Amino acid sequence: MKAKDLREKSIEELHNSQAELKEQLFKLRFQKATGQIQNPAKIRLVRKDIARLETILAERLREVE
Repeated sequence: MKAKDLREKSIEELHNSQAELKEQLFKLRFQKATGQIQNPAKIRLVRKDIARLETILAERLREVE
């Protein structure tokens, strides 16, 4: 995900995306623990996407205040 694309989304869409990414991260961690993960680098990418989302959400909340 690109930050530019995320900034075009509404706050509700960002929260939905964040929930989906957190669920995906949970599944990836579970796969890692059981030794079934195909691409271990995917965990890092998902974590970075979550961080991007949280940063943009924080920016939006600061704008509202």
